[in-house]
Amino acid sequence: MTVIALLSVAPVVEGSMSGEVAKAVAALDDFDVSYETNPMGTVIEADDIDTLLSAVAAAHKAVDGDRVSTFLKIDDKRTVDQTARDKVDAVESHLGREAKRERESLSE
Repeated sequence: MTVIALLSVAPVVEGSMSGEVAKAVAALDDFDVSYETNPMGTVIEADDIDTLLSAVAAAHKAVDGDRVSTFLKIDDKRTVDQTARDKVDAVESHLGREAKRERESLSE
């Protein structure tokens, strides 16, 4: 079964966190997971919960700082094998379109 999670790891600092966030994302490469980073976090997919939690621990530990904040939301659907893409496809099926919209510029 595929375990899907939303992960956000960041140091508690003023200013840009992107360099430290990049360290967290790079730490995921050492594990058998797939991931996609977005502006609010990283969606991770793993075959099992142990692999996922090991990857999350490594991402958390990769961030330098006196204080690190980590948010983790896990979807461990044990009776059905479903990917993150499958979940998006289901929503788009109901919408009848892609679940994405670009804001129009006010200057246009």
